Amino acid sequence: MNVTERAELVVVGFAVRTTNADELDPARAKLPALWQRAGAPGAFAHVPGRVDENLYAVLTDYESDHHGAFTQIVGTGVRTVPRLPEGMVAVRVPAAHALRLEVRGPMPQALVESWQAVWKHTESGGTPARAFTTDLEVHHPDGVDLYVAV
Repeated sequence: MNVTERAELVVVGFAVRTTNADELDPARAKLPALWQRAGAPGAFAHVPGRVDENLYAVLTDYESDHHGAFTQIVGTGVRTVPRLPEGMVAVRVPAAHALRLEVRGPMPQALVESWQAVWKHTESGGTPARAFTTDLEVHHPDGVDLYVAV
């Protein structure tokens, strides 16, 4: 895990509020449906001003730590906030110091294992400590770049 400066970004996409505990229970998990919706062909084709073809997952509005509720928005990066398509939200991802992890390998397992490493780092009192402000996953053809705010 390297500490880097993450640039500001605006993401337009679909949002859910969940907890990690809920995501472990298939009956309560909300993220699979969110990702299915966001990953559908053409899901963001009508969003103007896109910066690239990557999918971005923003984790924000943390209730406390990784045991509490948080909001995840999955969407596309944009230059400016357009008129929002129905059912979508816009979120500003502020610039921040972040731990950067390059996640490669079979997805989603490689990403799950990376988040588990982040949780272990948090629970062991690793430094730098997580800020629990806004975290970012950048999904691209080579894998995922994970930015955890510190």
